[in-house]
Amino acid sequence: MANINENYLKLKAGYLFPEIARRVKVYSEKHPNSKIIRLGIGDVTLPLAPSVVDALVSSSKEMGTPEGFHGYGPEQGYSFLLKAIADNDYAPLGVKLDESEIFVSDGSKCDCGNIQEIFSQDAKIAIGDPVYPVYVDTNVMAGRTGEAGPDGRYANLIYMPSTKENGFQPDFPKERPDLIYLCFPNNPTGTVASKESLKAWVEYAKKNNSIILYDSAYEAFISEPGVPRSIYEVEGAREVAIEFRSFSKTAGFTGLRCAYIVIPKELKGKTKDGQEVSIGQLWSRRHTTKFNGVSYVTQKAAEAIYSTQGKKEIRASIDTYMANAKLIREGLIKAGYDVFGGVNAPYIWLKTPNNLSSWDFFDQLLDKAQVVGTPGSGFGPAGEGYFRLSAFGKKDDVIEAIRRISAL
Repeated sequence: MANINENYLKLKAGYLFPEIARRVKVYSEKHPNSKIIRLGIGDVTLPLAPSVVDALVSSSKEMGTPEGFHGYGPEQGYSFLLKAIADNDYAPLGVKLDESEIFVSDGSKCDCGNIQEIFSQDAKIAIGDPVYPVYVDTNVMAGRTGEAGPDGRYANLIYMPSTKENGFQPDFPKERPDLIYLCFPNNPTGTVASKESLKAWVEYAKKNNSIILYDSAYEAFISEPGVPRSIYEVEGAREVAIEFRSFSKTAGFTGLRCAYIVIPKELKGKTKDGQEVSIGQLWSRRHTTKFNGVSYVTQKAAEAIYSTQGKKEIRASIDTYMANAKLIREGLIKAGYDVFGGVNAPYIWLKTPNNLSSWDFFDQLLDKAQVVGTPGSGFGPAGEGYFRLSAFGKKDDVIEAIRRISAL
């Protein structure tokens, strides 16, 4: 019998979202006639934009011809998409990227989870708390942590609490980290970082020879002027930061699967004997070894969102979701809840009423209002006593959900 990777046994009972699905399934079986409104998992509900569909159809037909067929493509991504990303996502911000610094993938979840593989086993990890669970769980699986304590925190991880008291902005770790996970606009709190704040993080990383893993999957939802969309808007960030971006929420690609990661040429790591090594080259080696690339058809669909018409259609979808966020935010505030986020992100973060635990509030909402959200404690110990609602539902469902919650 083969031995297993026992680090997996350190993981808590189950990944957050499958546990939510399990509880909803149990409730549904007991109450088959109840109409459950799901504002929990961040999955989109609007159909793909017409420009995306047209690209899928045309590229599929192209694949059905001898001259237009594409087999294995470049693992890093086709040049047409790499150029579109550099020209449309970064050039308008004053950020110049070379195509070789962009790696197309099948999702930011995968990239955020896989990036840790190219760093040493004893790398010290700092994470925000609450945080997207993948950051923590993949480092647990890799063996960089000890066991989880009674408070839910894993030994050997540096936790940076983000609470109402510090404006949901993590403080600098007192212990030096090798890798720092930051996510803005933040999942789950829906809050953003100012350019001054990101500048301070870049300076901190330089001073401590740390690398920032910057998840900006929700940058397209930023509505307020002056809020940075990329960490590379900060001078010097190219020397200390990796950035993750996704088409999942921006363009409804949760089912198509397409994203990308940016690793500047200036970013270096070091060996045990102090030699500098290109982080981009390491990732390229990992990427080309374990990944065969995103399909040609999907990449043509992603390219279509950068067309003039595609941009209009994607903007309309984002505006729809952010209108939902406004309905949720204002409805909850009117109902007396303490609410955060929902202005520059599709997530609304609220304090649970009457000191209820996150899971108790989940059960109460499901049982009494038939509304599903996400318990804050599932994102980390500092998320206890909070709750996340997603704006990706349909407008009528959002209105009905807020009516039900307000009636509690």
